[in-house]
Amino acid sequence: MPRTSLASPAAAGIHRRTASLWLGAVALGGLLSACDQPSTGGHATPFKGIDISGAPYGKGFALTDFNGQPRTLADYSGQVVMLYFGFVQCPDVCPTALTRAAAVKQQLGTDAEKLQVIFVTVDPERDTPELLREYMAAFDPSFMALTGSAEQIRATADEFRVYYKKVPTGSTYTMDHTALSYLFDPEGRIRVVLRHEQTADDYTADIRQLLAEKPV
Repeated sequence: MPRTSLASPAAAGIHRRTASLWLGAVALGGLLSACDQPSTGGHATPFKGIDISGAPYGKGFALTDFNGQPRTLADYSGQVVMLYFGFVQCPDVCPTALTRAAAVKQQLGTDAEKLQVIFVTVDPERDTPELLREYMAAFDPSFMALTGSAEQIRATADEFRVYYKKVPTGSTYTMDHTALSYLFDPEGRIRVVLRHEQTADDYTADIRQLLAEKPV
C-alpha cells in the first residue's frame, strides 16, 4: 500500500487529525452554500453525491501533465472526468481516494474507458512529474496527474473552491486539503461533488448516471 512508505508517522498523525476538518473548511468557504446550489425544481436528485449542476465555479483548468503536455478539460471531451486534489506524500486520504477510483473503474466494466481520473497536486514543490507518473501507475495506468507553478495550482484550487495549506511537521511539512471528488459530464460540465466517506458504489452509480444522460 503506497501510504506506508510516503510519509512519516508524525505527518500521518497530523493528517488524520485534520482530515475531519477539511469538509467543514470547504463548506465555510462557500462550496456548499445555498446560493450556489442549483435548483432541483422540487424533484429528488438522481445522484448519490451533491448535485452542483449549473454551479458558477469549477469551469475548468489549464495545467501540465506528468509528460510535460498542457492539459485542459476539453482534452477529455466525451468522457466523465473525476477530478481530485491531493499530494503524493499524503499518508492515508489520497491513497484511499485513488484506491477507490481504481475500484470504480473495475465496477464500470466495459464503460471503464469512458472515465478519466485526474489528480491535481497541491504540492508542486515536491511532486515532480516523474513522481506523479509513478504514483498514478501504482493505482491505475490510465490515471492522469496534473501540476503547474505554485500560482497556477492556487488559481486552479480557487476555481474549484478547494482548500489547501502547508502544515510544518518538524523538518518537513504535510498538506491539509479538501478531500472531495468532482465529476464532469461528457460535455465538460461540472455536475457532482462526492464526499470522501462515500463508497465506490456511490461513485460508480453517479458516473453511470452521467454516462446514461442524453447530450443536451
